[in-house]
Amino acid sequence: MSDHLPLARPTGPVSAGDPPPSAAWVARFPLWDAYFAVLTVAIGVAVATSAPPVPYRVGSVALLATISIWYAVFGRALMRYGVGGSQPYLYLSVALALYVAAVALASSASFALFVLLPQAFMLLPTASAVGAVVVFTAVQVVLDWLRSGGGPDARETLLAAVMIAVVVSVTGSWVQHLFVDADRRAALVDELAASRDEVARLSRQAGVDAERQRLAGEIHDTIAQGLSSVVMLIQAADAELDRDTGQARRHLALAVTTARANLAEARALVAALTPAELAGSPLVEAVRRVADRFTAETGVPVTLATPGTQRPLPTPVEVVLLRVTQEALANARKHAAAGRVEVRLEGRDGVVVLEVRDDGCGFTIPPAGDGYGLASMRNRVEQVAGTLRVSSSPGAGTTVRAEVPIG
Repeated sequence: MSDHLPLARPTGPVSAGDPPPSAAWVARFPLWDAYFAVLTVAIGVAVATSAPPVPYRVGSVALLATISIWYAVFGRALMRYGVGGSQPYLYLSVALALYVAAVALASSASFALFVLLPQAFMLLPTASAVGAVVVFTAVQVVLDWLRSGGGPDARETLLAAVMIAVVVSVTGSWVQHLFVDADRRAALVDELAASRDEVARLSRQAGVDAERQRLAGEIHDTIAQGLSSVVMLIQAADAELDRDTGQARRHLALAVTTARANLAEARALVAALTPAELAGSPLVEAVRRVADRFTAETGVPVTLATPGTQRPLPTPVEVVLLRVTQEALANARKHAAAGRVEVRLEGRDGVVVLEVRDDGCGFTIPPAGDGYGLASMRNRVEQVAGTLRVSSSPGAGTTVRAEVPIG
């Protein structure tokens, strides 16, 4: 029943498998009930006061009453809930038989077409509904033809029946398709709403995943590295306790300093602030402090060159470059066994370039088991539309180069 008048979104279909009725149709169904009731009573009064003998009028009114009962008991549910299959045809066939008998007893009973013809478009597809209209309107024509033997009255009835059939068919088809189109649009709106909800859900999930990745990177680049430095300094102090108490104390002092710096980073991270090194100072100063701390903790000298970096940078770019510096220095300390590190921070032609080069043992590209550190650096740089390249070979040191547009 794809193009019936009762359309989608149910309030309770009569049988499983039938398409549910339109919410708009369900809301307006009481208007149809009122129309049916008022018009049926009026037609009954018209038949009861018409010209045929009383027994004929009584019989015709009784048949019209039976049509009303048949509608109330069986047909109304079909229209109300949009039931398909063979039941609508059964309902209209019985109604047709009762209608033929009523019109045969009293011609004025043909006014019942005003309540029967709309039901065809409520129950049947368009083509079947038009066929039902033709059959119902032909009843009066056939009866008048039989009564008059094809006289002028029969021809006038035929002309009137053709006009009624055409007007009802065109109007009914148009209204039926209006409801179908409205239902399709409503279904499309529902689909769009569902798609919008799904997009919103996926966007929220993507935001959550991105934030988790960001926090993981922040923790790795700050707290994890800081704790690693603290552990190394405490181990160095422990090794010097028996031989050089002063050196051991210096290592412990550096461990305390590093722990405090990481405590500040942790507080900044919890407060969703920029890195503690960047708070109140430009990127160059933050990188210099990171380099100085690296030298103090490892004894490896770091040279810093910063040509063309007087221009202020966006905070996200500064955060990324600072984190890349920290990670590159952490890798040099843990893996490279470097004797010297060079850091170059340069701004030119709408691009800021960070290069961290060490003279350590190097490694083969790509490294076996590319760890979280390199992946974290690459992800960070890509988040600000930059590129990261790592150059290294065994015995030739390692160079980490990040380029970020700032135009």
